[in-house]
Amino acid sequence: MDNPSPINQTRRDVLITGALAAGTAALPVGAGAQVNNQPMVAGADSASTPAPVTSKVTLKVNGQAHEMNLDTRTTLLDALREHLQLTGTKKGCDQGQCGACTVIVDGRRINSCLSLAVMHDGAEVTTIEGLGQPGHLHPMQAAFVKHDGYQCGYCTPGQICSSVAVLDEIAKGIPSYVTGDLTAKPLLSIDELRERMSGNICRCGAYSNIMEAINEVAGGHVKGAKA
Repeated sequence: MDNPSPINQTRRDVLITGALAAGTAALPVGAGAQVNNQPMVAGADSASTPAPVTSKVTLKVNGQAHEMNLDTRTTLLDALREHLQLTGTKKGCDQGQCGACTVIVDGRRINSCLSLAVMHDGAEVTTIEGLGQPGHLHPMQAAFVKHDGYQCGYCTPGQICSSVAVLDEIAKGIPSYVTGDLTAKPLLSIDELRERMSGNICRCGAYSNIMEAINEVAGGHVKGAKA
């Protein structure tokens, strides 16, 4: 007499059942449909994927006007590097944490990896290439070279763009987190510089050299900096 109880299943039956269950679970959804006698339709996924939405974007980069037709999801960083071939601006963490992608947009520094190009239609953008060139360096670029503020160099374009903008922020009286009196002009101090430059990470640890470079460009007037 046959006994349907699982207790009487052979070891071979158990292994076969387990292998089938595991294989089915590991298959992608589409493959699962085939297992259930519902074959996939070739090209169905690609047919359902909408075409990217594009938009015309005009940027004035380093004094030169550019008009591009971009996927609206294109970051400003990718527009500069991939479409305009301005590879001086670096892609570091791509999450806005390291500051390697810092550029100056309409006079203010931003992390270009966190900003879409379409958000800046008509804006003026300054990258490291726009500050200076070999043989005609910006004073901040020259100071970084003099004080060895670059080391491996990967973070340097963002550090320099940020340094230039930081001195401009202080000159305009824009306060920071460490500004004590919000009604007075911020001090040009080492604490202000450290706070404002804290979004730019240097994995080589050239921070003291960078501070010396900024201090030189500031005329040696940074309070608390090395003489």
